[in-house]
Amino acid sequence: MAGVSEPRPRRRRGAAESLGSVVLGFESIVVFLGGLTVYGLSALPASVPSWWGVVAGSVLAVGMIVTAGLLRHRWGIALGWALQLVLALGVFLVPALGLVALVFGAMYAYATIKGAALDRRNAALAADESNGD
Repeated sequence: MAGVSEPRPRRRRGAAESLGSVVLGFESIVVFLGGLTVYGLSALPASVPSWWGVVAGSVLAVGMIVTAGLLRHRWGIALGWALQLVLALGVFLVPALGLVALVFGAMYAYATIKGAALDRRNAALAADESNGD
């Protein structure tokens, strides 16, 4: 058949990108549920309607999903850290969000730090293999 081309090969994802994406993806679900908790507990100040808790949780969850797709860039990793900080600020509304921020922050730290170390090691091994030919 004329005009049919081979599909282009997929881009190789590094360990930091893969692990960070998994953490942010699961965290987005918990963050949305946290927004529902803020709404249900009416934890916002009296001057702010409680439905803003759902809006804030939804926006933060969508931000995490979008950021999971941007982790191939160095600034994507930094954006993920900024989202971790925003989640940690939720402790002022619902103290239990501090535990969520601590657990997922630790997992994101492990994913990005250890993933970057694995990427460096794999790059060094690939360079050694190409020099050994």
